[in-house]
Amino acid sequence: MITGIDHLVLTVRDPDASVAFFGRALGLEPIRFGAGRLALRVGDQKINLQTLGQETRNHACIGSGDICLLTDVPLADVVARLTAEGIAIVEGPVQKSGARGPVTSVYFNDPDGNLIEISRYGTPDP
Repeated sequence: MITGIDHLVLTVRDPDASVAFFGRALGLEPIRFGAGRLALRVGDQKINLQTLGQETRNHACIGSGDICLLTDVPLADVVARLTAEGIAIVEGPVQKSGARGPVTSVYFNDPDGNLIEISRYGTPDP
């Protein structure tokens, strides 16, 4: 019945600034779609970026997102990249439970306060 996730949505103040942030922080590529909409490519999925007023329901608010992205590189490399970009690590690396089992995760906030988790399956980094 359900085979995967197609996309997630983050409500942000400035989609262009968010594209720049996630490009610098994680190397995510922008996608343009619809009437001037922006998203970020994440493997075969995407993260749509919406501003207040674009949402289909009135429950969205800036900074309420909490997403987990997967990586296949050591989290020490992720932390080094984020730190080099001046991005503070909120928590981690810490052991957590992912959809397929144990993961090691680090957390940071995007410019709008959304919580971004980067997780890696497998043996924890030394």
